[in-house]
Amino acid sequence: MNIIGAFAVPHPPLIIPEVGKGQEQHILATIDSYETIGQRIAEENPDTLVVITPHSVMYADYLHISPGGQAQGDFGSFGAPQVTVQTPYDQDFANQLCAQAEYHGIPAGFLGEKDPALDHGTMIPLYFIQKYAGAVPVVRISISGLSYQEHYRLGQCIRQTALSSKKRTIIIASGDLSHKLREDGPYGFSMDGLLFDEKICRIFSQGDFYALLDMEPDFCEAAAECGHRSFLVMAGAFDGWTVDAELLSYQGPFGVGYAAAAFSLVKESGERKFLEKHIREKERKRLERKANEDAYVHLAREALEHYIQKGERQPLPQGLPEEFYQEQAGAFVSLKIDGRLRGCIGTIMPVQSCIGEEIIENAISAAVRDHRFSPVTPEELPLLTYSVDILGSPEPIQSVDQLDTQRYGVIVQSGLKRGLLLPDLAGVDTSQEQVRIALEKAGISSYANYTMERFEVIRHW
Repeated sequence: MNIIGAFAVPHPPLIIPEVGKGQEQHILATIDSYETIGQRIAEENPDTLVVITPHSVMYADYLHISPGGQAQGDFGSFGAPQVTVQTPYDQDFANQLCAQAEYHGIPAGFLGEKDPALDHGTMIPLYFIQKYAGAVPVVRISISGLSYQEHYRLGQCIRQTALSSKKRTIIIASGDLSHKLREDGPYGFSMDGLLFDEKICRIFSQGDFYALLDMEPDFCEAAAECGHRSFLVMAGAFDGWTVDAELLSYQGPFGVGYAAAAFSLVKESGERKFLEKHIREKERKRLERKANEDAYVHLAREALEHYIQKGERQPLPQGLPEEFYQEQAGAFVSLKIDGRLRGCIGTIMPVQSCIGEEIIENAISAAVRDHRFSPVTPEELPLLTYSVDILGSPEPIQSVDQLDTQRYGVIVQSGLKRGLLLPDLAGVDTSQEQVRIALEKAGISSYANYTMERFEVIRHW
């Protein structure tokens, strides 16, 4: 198979002595793991290193592969411009990988490079690897906003490229775990951060790569991690194979999780074709969800599918609960694919004659009038999941202390500018953060005079 091994590694800049200036002494276990990794790679004598990094150029809908024959970078942005790293690129491997991605319909390639300099997610592993193995040619790949499946499929393409090129290939999946492990850390504390790190360490110990595909995007976002998609690409290269997995170390002294792990192939196994299993399970859940959806979600889905397929707005159907015809309320309809937002439009106050008409209009708008996204296509309809939020009447409040991120949404207003944030959103853990995001959405300065209102929501999934 020519994938001779893989390593998941963190990339804390302070691990470089000129950057850390003594702080690196707090992560000696991570440094020891890197030394071990460098020595193991040198012993394997690979032809190519495939480095997946979350800190190169990143696009929502495209996996960037670095072009050119070589690249270099330094740690100037971390106060140590004298520390430099340079590497040759394996252009032949990169060209073949692009061809593989194109053949399999994966949006990946050389387009859109804004800065050819190496990023710290690439430089830190190379700093240690080159110490032992020298300048092994590199293929640098950035993650994207594409689905988990697309990242995993790119990993499968890496395996095929290694096989067809006959190059002994090692994969380096660069990424830190949660950045929310301590109150004094870079993003504060969240229990989701601890849970995320526990899950990843268990995955790394057991080689349970299916669990990477099965993690909810909202959960990963709430953990403020940067390694998950790198790990998914690595996992895709091992699809259909059993692996020896070894968690080399885990530390989090600065509020960020640093895990290092090693993986090697054992034998082929049909039971570890995780992408096929994941797709089957998603379809099962979709059908189950559709069978159990309530009247609110059913109406939103029915209205949207009717509009996309027939190009016209359907009339409000008969047989719905009485409140759909007799009551008015603001409503938000949210669409997701693979846990990623695909559209969200709503009304703070009712503008239609009844709740039913409000849901129909906002479902259509979420699909075709949310300017953050292209219109939903007919091919995407089976992939969509829906939620419908029915808003209670807003009430004025005087302080953020009167908010509760789980119970209340917030409306901020200054002059003609008005912004809203729904309650119970992943990654929004404090009332202060809730208000800050609402102000940003409205384009209101946090120093401006503004009013606040809160509202309750009944959410239908």
